[in-house]
Amino acid sequence: VKIGLSYTSIDNAKLNLEKEAADLTFDEAKDLAKKRWNDALNRIVVSGGTEDSRIKFYTGLYHALLGRGLASDVNGAYPKNDGSIGKIQLKQDGAPAFNYYNTDAIWGAYWNLTNLWAMAYPEYYKDWVQSQILMYKDAGWLGDGIAASKYVSGVGTNMVSIALSGAYNSGIRNFDVEAGYQAALKNELEWRGRIEGAGKMDVRQFVEKGYVPYNDEVYFGTHDKGSSFSASHTLEYSFSAYAVAQWAKVLGKTDDYKRLMELSTGWAKLFDDTNKVIRPRLENGEFIDKFNPLEPWRGFQEGNAVQYTFFVPQDPEGLIKRVGVDLFNNRLDSIFTEARKSVFGGGKVTYAFSGLQSPYNHGNQPNLHISWLFNFSGKPYLTQKWTRLICDEFYGVTGEHGYGYGQDEDQGQLGAWYVLAGMGLFDVQGGACDKPTFQIGSPLFDKIEIKLDPQYAKGKSFVIEVENNTPDAYYIQSAEFNGKPLNNCWIYREDFFKGGTLKLKMGSTPNVKWGTDVLPYYGK
Repeated sequence: VKIGLSYTSIDNAKLNLEKEAADLTFDEAKDLAKKRWNDALNRIVVSGGTEDSRIKFYTGLYHALLGRGLASDVNGAYPKNDGSIGKIQLKQDGAPAFNYYNTDAIWGAYWNLTNLWAMAYPEYYKDWVQSQILMYKDAGWLGDGIAASKYVSGVGTNMVSIALSGAYNSGIRNFDVEAGYQAALKNELEWRGRIEGAGKMDVRQFVEKGYVPYNDEVYFGTHDKGSSFSASHTLEYSFSAYAVAQWAKVLGKTDDYKRLMELSTGWAKLFDDTNKVIRPRLENGEFIDKFNPLEPWRGFQEGNAVQYTFFVPQDPEGLIKRVGVDLFNNRLDSIFTEARKSVFGGGKVTYAFSGLQSPYNHGNQPNLHISWLFNFSGKPYLTQKWTRLICDEFYGVTGEHGYGYGQDEDQGQLGAWYVLAGMGLFDVQGGACDKPTFQIGSPLFDKIEIKLDPQYAKGKSFVIEVENNTPDAYYIQSAEFNGKPLNNCWIYREDFFKGGTLKLKMGSTPNVKWGTDVLPYYGK
């Protein structure tokens, strides 16, 4: 069956069919699809490791590339928010200048999807950014989520600013930068005239008070009454304020930078020094009573205080100092030890939300970065250990194991996490800081080659070579980058895009000194 699809008109559905498939036989269409997928999947080539790891890796990569829905036609027509039809400018060859993507939000994707896009699929990332800016120009706001160009606020927040900043600071800049920046700035600071689907309906309180007050009668929040998800919103708004501050810093917008960096400290206003966790506050400044850090939904969306306390990727040093480095490491290590008993808060035949009362839930977004925080706390060998075990035990190759059953894959996010962890590269800030890094974990394979896009990168490829890669040898003993010893558990993203070779020597016992001299850079 040949089908023409369009969001805009029957005529354009016919045109799409005519331009893309009219002359194709079934076998030709199948061969073209196979070639396109092979070209996409072969941008990252892995060898060695176990067969199951390779199956999981390319399944995860496949999922990560399925996610965003194409909503524009071959002639550049696309659906606008007001129900009318817009037109994307055409290139000289008659094709649209970019693809217009919509579908769902970006909640949590700045750790997973966008990191992966920046590495190997920057043109995809660029089109997504341009789509968001076009949405802003049409309707006045960045959309928390978009369906047929209508705002659909799935989680009541709006994290698009982080992904826009991450694109710019990763070197993807061939878009309307000023419009993108103004859209991100408005997303962080403005409440007047804000439409519900844009999320952040409680952002006024955050901007004026520095935190969102808890109100158990208000679900997603209003301009004046706080939110039942006040604590998680405060943490999320603090991080996104930081992301736009870093973009402002690079653009030389000093006043914006200072204001946003002050807002990025909002997490500290909810830190309870008694039990060393984030705790919701009321309008009068008092902490809520009858507080159980493992109770989900009371102040925290799709999570609990134990999980969300680590949601300070913009200032890991500040969080670690506030908790205390020994308690921080012991608590985080214990969390994974306990969560492993339930396959890291999910996995196998349990549903993603069943992990909401767990200290860690890999089946959902809010704390997918925390296994990488040991890189900031002086014990990178624990990041190497726990990321490897999550890859091996949470993810599987059968329909009843891992994210293949009942987990919140969310357009490839869990798949993208596995791809990144399998390569041993991640960034808890999603590229948002002014000089972004990739933090190093425990690769699953003997060799990994990431092919770089010449339009965005100076190098041809980035290669990771792993010596003594066995299933139980997940601790880094030593490292070299481009022939020189590497004693940091991270590299600058700028150096990644220059290309080169990272060599890791692995072992079955931790090297507790490697990677502890200089902690990963994050913007201040």
